[in-house]
Amino acid sequence: MIIVSKFWTNLFSFGKADAITIFPIIFLKHAFFKDNKELIRHERIHLRQALELGIVFFYLWYLCEFVVRFARFHDFDKAYHQISFEREAYRHEDDPAYLSKRKIWAFWQYI
Repeated sequence: MIIVSKFWTNLFSFGKADAITIFPIIFLKHAFFKDNKELIRHERIHLRQALELGIVFFYLWYLCEFVVRFARFHDFDKAYHQISFEREAYRHEDDPAYLSKRKIWAFWQYI
């Protein structure tokens, strides 16, 4: 399910994200992002990651990994882009077939 809500994207990303996934919903900052196939694919990769790990554990791991990387880099954007889940999603958001061939726990190679 996709919902346009600037509120949720601003709340969870301090206004930095165009989209954010809170399982099972993808929140978009603007309606025109519905047409951005790479962005939607990126968020769908996060949905798959959350299903693999269990939804609560995925978000706990995501938050912990962000905190550790932020403590290391002291830079929000760099910490965010170094999260293993984000690295996998950014790496494969341009590949329309990725989710059909993705192996379970694929994010692990990006840690």
